[in-house]
This record gives sequence, structure tokens and C-alpha cells, in this order.
Amino acid sequence: MPKRSAGLLLHRTTADGVVEVLVVHPGGPFWAKKDEGAWSVPKGEHDDGEDAHAAAHREFAEELGSPAPDGPEVPLGELRQPSGKRVTCWAVAADFDPTGFTSNDFEVEWPPRSGRIQAFPEVDRAEWCTVAEARTKLLKGQVPFLDALLAHLGPGHREG
Repeated sequence: MPKRSAGLLLHRTTADGVVEVLVVHPGGPFWAKKDEGAWSVPKGEHDDGEDAHAAAHREFAEELGSPAPDGPEVPLGELRQPSGKRVTCWAVAADFDPTGFTSNDFEVEWPPRSGRIQAFPEVDRAEWCTVAEARTKLLKGQVPFLDALLAHLGPGHREG
């Protein structure tokens, strides 16, 4: 059975019609020097029995340290990632200030085979970027969520 994740893609539109999305960079030593193609929608894994929408909200709060802001939500569908994982995502029209966010931590043996367990933040950066910028920042398997968002928003909205 493939792993499942759920997330929220916050978006806002500037006065000139440019769509911006909130993306997060994974923390920890594996991702420390990776940027392009390493960012993600705020998301996380959930069990088959757990409601994906509830999991998306839980994961947002865990990764960014506060509940997702209220706003109109639109399902963007489910995508199969190159790893086989299935990710379900909702777009949320809302603003959020990512400065000073606090992420939960995870533990990993680092350096590998050292026997030393260290804690790292699950997310080390969060920022707003245009959809055009997000196309290069996001993991390639999540880029179709941007297309679904733009299709939902319709004419008059630009990538930036």
C-alpha cells in the first residue's frame, strides 16, 4: 500500500494579478544544501483511516507552528509522486505571515552510522513566491498542483 500525504497550498493574488503560493523547505542535513526542486507544499503523511483533509490541517500546524488561516478551500486532487507516495492537496485562498514560524522536530542518526541521534526542524524555511518561481522550487511531483490552482483561478491570474 503506498504512503499517503495531505497538504494545503495557500495562495494569494497581488493587485496586478500575479498568483503567489506559500512553500516550505524541508529541514535536516539531507536537504541543507538543496534548493531548486527541494521545496514542498506544507504537507505530511497520514494513515489510510485518517481523513486526508483533517491531516492536511494538522500537518500545516505542525510544520508552521500555527493553524492554517481560514479561507475558501478548493480540492486540487491527488498526485502520485515519483516515489509512489500519493499526495492530496487543497488550495486555500488566505494570507499567512511566515516570519518567525516554528516547526516541529524530527530525530535522525547524524552523521550516518555515528550512533548519535540529533533533532532537526521538519521545515527550516517558509516563504511566499510566485507560481513561476514555485515551478522551479517545488519537488517535480508537486508542480501539477500549481496547474490545478491556476485552472481553478481562471483568466486574469498570472504566474508572475
